[in-house]
Amino acid sequence: MKKHLIFDLDGTLIDSAASILQCFALAFSSTGTPLLMPLTPDVIGPPLMETLKRLSGQQDDTLLKTLAEAFKHHYDNTGYLQSVVFKGVPAMLQQLNDQGYACYIATNKRFFPTEKIIAHLGWQPLFKGVYALDFFKPAVSTKAEMIARVVKDHALPVAECVYIGDRLEDGQSADANHMAFTLVSWGYAGDVGLRAPHWHVCADVDALPTVIATLAEKTAHDD
Repeated sequence: MKKHLIFDLDGTLIDSAASILQCFALAFSSTGTPLLMPLTPDVIGPPLMETLKRLSGQQDDTLLKTLAEAFKHHYDNTGYLQSVVFKGVPAMLQQLNDQGYACYIATNKRFFPTEKIIAHLGWQPLFKGVYALDFFKPAVSTKAEMIARVVKDHALPVAECVYIGDRLEDGQSADANHMAFTLVSWGYAGDVGLRAPHWHVCADVDALPTVIATLAEKTAHDD
């Protein structure tokens, strides 16, 4: 039985592309740093420092820290408020809670703005825990490690868990933990064509509870 649902955030529950890209643009312009590549939604998803290295083409720690601080200043004060919830997500999350699923968030976004977004949206009652790479001290380095810590901290049986995200990295992170994965294709990079054959796919927010229920029934049947 699948009882525990771990969600990615950006591209899965919320669309924060416009605000994130705007804050990247402000970070680069305010520091006078040239952008190596266009600011398009496909740059969103990896951890902040990794993205800044890619956008700047630089490895200099001082420059990257300056860019990071500029981005954080813009995003943490006003940018996070511009996050848009995908249509149908609040009702879907409430339905899953009402059906008895325990929901968690595990995101590459930093914990500070993640917590602010969850509070701003009034979603605290819907999640048993909210996790980011830098939630842990010391910070974990990959999403796979983060998912493993969520499982460990809550003593969750992996066979009862599903990770839900919109990127191939999300599925690979679930695989690393031997966890079921559902790829949602309404997000930033739901590349269904490149998915692993054992992953499940959901193209519609309203259909996700049915997909999860089907997984639960399949697991019960297999048992």
